[in-house]
Amino acid sequence: MKKHFLLITVAMFFLSCEKEKEFSAQEIIDKTIEVTGGDKIKNATIAFDFRDKHYKATRNNGLFKLERTFKDSINTIRDVLSNEGFQRYINNEIVKVSDTMVPKYAASVNSVHYFSVLPYGLNDAAVNKKYIEKVNVKGKPYHKIEITFNQEGGGEDFEDVFVYWVNAENFKTDYLAYSYRENHGIGLRFREAYNERFVNTIRFVDYKNYKSNDTTVSVSDLDDLFENNKLELLSKIDLENISVN
Repeated sequence: MKKHFLLITVAMFFLSCEKEKEFSAQEIIDKTIEVTGGDKIKNATIAFDFRDKHYKATRNNGLFKLERTFKDSINTIRDVLSNEGFQRYINNEIVKVSDTMVPKYAASVNSVHYFSVLPYGLNDAAVNKKYIEKVNVKGKPYHKIEITFNQEGGGEDFEDVFVYWVNAENFKTDYLAYSYRENHGIGLRFREAYNERFVNTIRFVDYKNYKSNDTTVSVSDLDDLFENNKLELLSKIDLENISVN
């Protein structure tokens, strides 16, 4: 009888271990990219409106063209960032942009496109991934993953630190936060995903964008402030008129 009890106990132990399987940061990022349609993004044309501008991204197995089109009081301006660099068009005529402004315009275009398809892009060569811990946010279990960037290939904001909260049950990214350098030190942002929808099997979300007035807190601890309603809502980041081809 004791022998049977021992066998049952051992079996239950192994079943528990299997159920509570631990994932590496890489495995979690692979899964969250997969469930949001990452393989399709790398060969898709995605367009959307954000605030007063129209955005279009064309990706083809490593080749990319990221566009932003808007109007000022007189002209139609189109910015294009691609593998070949940055170009600006005014009324369909290419114009010379000063060397000091090219990085700023390019970063502005890239930032909107980058956030629009997250977590796609987190397997780029310059990205480093670190598993922090498993936590609960609003009663749901999440894998907390830290993302940092190498200086080479990490862009002008390579020192930014991101944290992703990946749902442990469905592997969707529901929250993210990041720290960035600003004139007076370090800025912090926390984003809560909402309004999930799938367009041609690719997941899109909008974000509630929060900030912390406590500059001493770590970016990885912003979920605690969020849980305790200690973050200030700054804005909503809504993508409209999304199309995917």
